[in-house]
Amino acid sequence: MQELSVLIPVYNEERSVQATLETIGKILSSAGITHELIAIDDGSVDRTPEILNSIPGITVITHRKNRGYGASLKTGIRHATYRTICITDADSTYPNERIPDLFQHYLKNKLDMVVGSRTGEDVTYSSLKRIPKFFILRLANYISNTRIPDINSGLRIFDRDIALSFFHLYPNGFSFTITITLSMLCGGYEVDYLPINYFRREGKSKISPFRDTLNFFKILLKIALYYNPFKFFTPVILVMGIFSTGVLIRDIFFLHDLTQSGVFFPVITFLFFTLGLLADLIIKRSH
Repeated sequence: MQELSVLIPVYNEERSVQATLETIGKILSSAGITHELIAIDDGSVDRTPEILNSIPGITVITHRKNRGYGASLKTGIRHATYRTICITDADSTYPNERIPDLFQHYLKNKLDMVVGSRTGEDVTYSSLKRIPKFFILRLANYISNTRIPDINSGLRIFDRDIALSFFHLYPNGFSFTITITLSMLCGGYEVDYLPINYFRREGKSKISPFRDTLNFFKILLKIALYYNPFKFFTPVILVMGIFSTGVLIRDIFFLHDLTQSGVFFPVITFLFFTLGLLADLIIKRSH
């Protein structure tokens, strides 16, 4: 059935929230999609609460204090009526007119999640943010063994029941989208991407480049250890193995004696290998 719960986390978005919500409602109604709009006000201190309460036909959930982007989406998922969830932002950055296209692609291909990948023809993205994103994507591709065009897009559609199965992994901050992407991919679910445009936001960005980049990497390492710990340890094992081999070659062929380093580094390498293997076996058995 074409039923969709649209979640919009909102924090101090008085300049754009009304136009965003009204536009989404009109788009979905014109497309013949049964829907509900759930706005999660994350402790806004401007006119956002007043504006939200003046918009007819939407559900408003209010956090008494600011808890974060991920916390807002978790609240929305818990309150959603329909099995299929769409998330988007209230700052006019995402082309919400593409939601019906994403939804039809999701249904037609029987996907578990479809992501609006910010790789379209018109993408306004800070050059400063592209640098950490490059490394985050490379690490995420390695962890998931998949090419991910956009790991943290905030416009996506996914299955609510599957999302709930990863609920204990979701952070309260902006790393929610990275977590659900890697959880779906590492869990073997069907994920696809459709190119979308991305526009300059209305109002001030809530993202802290340094702090949130560190959180992104922390989440990536957490997911790697949770789903594929041996792959996480593999680079360390390889580096230690090469170094240990070099030390042994030096001791045997040049010093003609076995030094402490010649014993220590091979033992440490073996311990890392054993730790990674045991962790991998435990994870595979628990899953």
